Amino acid sequence: MTFVEKTKMFSKEWFMDYSLVLLGTFIMASGFVFFIDPHGIVPGGVYGVAIVVNKLTQGMFPNGLWGFAAETFHQYKDGIPIGFTSWIINIPLLFLGIKVLGPRFGMKTVVGFTICSYFIDQLTHWWGLEPLVNDVLLSCIFGGVMIGVGLALIFKARATTAGSDIIAMIFAKYTNIQLGQLLIYVDSVIVLLGLLAFNDWQIPLYSWVVIFITGKAIDMTMDGANYNKALLIISNKHEEIKKKILHDFERGGTYFHGEGMWSGEKKQIIYTVVNRREVAILKDFISKIDEDAFITVMNTSEILGEGFNPLKKQN
Repeated sequence: MTFVEKTKMFSKEWFMDYSLVLLGTFIMASGFVFFIDPHGIVPGGVYGVAIVVNKLTQGMFPNGLWGFAAETFHQYKDGIPIGFTSWIINIPLLFLGIKVLGPRFGMKTVVGFTICSYFIDQLTHWWGLEPLVNDVLLSCIFGGVMIGVGLALIFKARATTAGSDIIAMIFAKYTNIQLGQLLIYVDSVIVLLGLLAFNDWQIPLYSWVVIFITGKAIDMTMDGANYNKALLIISNKHEEIKKKILHDFERGGTYFHGEGMWSGEKKQIIYTVVNRREVAILKDFISKIDEDAFITVMNTSEILGEGFNPLKKQN
């Protein structure tokens, strides 16, 4: 069982984590308010459910509300506010998650979904339920990027925004289905709720676009835009290739000892990491000295260690 990682209060790490949560929730809320909510896009999660609830309740509360509540409901076209709805849904989900899964969700998660809900309603109160741009596809792209970047910053703080993640984790505990697959299933069901509420096939199609872009934005933010490539090189000219890597590129590498499956011949396999430009130079060099060489070029999401990012706790 995964338990909550404790951080000393008011330490540098504590301030960094909560700063990331605060910044991440604001970016995420902005993505919803300026791009997603006005078009009725339903990008999964409790926020997708909240958008559906707002749509179904518009016009239900035109009178009888006062003060800030009246103004807030008015900005949501007299429907139940999206941030408020998502917060109400997250509270029982959090308790259910703690009861079924154990103490996996710390105070940062509670702060995260609470502040995000608050930001969504406050920004909507200020801006209204009007899109920043009228083009729906552009809104999906920029909204998905902002939500993904915001979520990634929250994840970097080792927190979550609860919601459909908890539902998927509970199902994962009692089934043999992988968590990633369950998240897709849960979000897809929520997306289809948008079809029932809006009666428009464009809504789920645009919503899946947002979900895809959000996932890519999370990966890019978490891993960074890595320009390094990992290479496996098998060549009889390995000494010349080694000198090229060590002296011209000033890179390191590792020898693996292998054996040809067909010939049984002993092979020296070079493993090294270079950037994109160096890949082209190295491939050109190898092609000139050994046309029979075998090269495998692999994408990398993160390189840790000497000469790259330091191998320490990553934030």
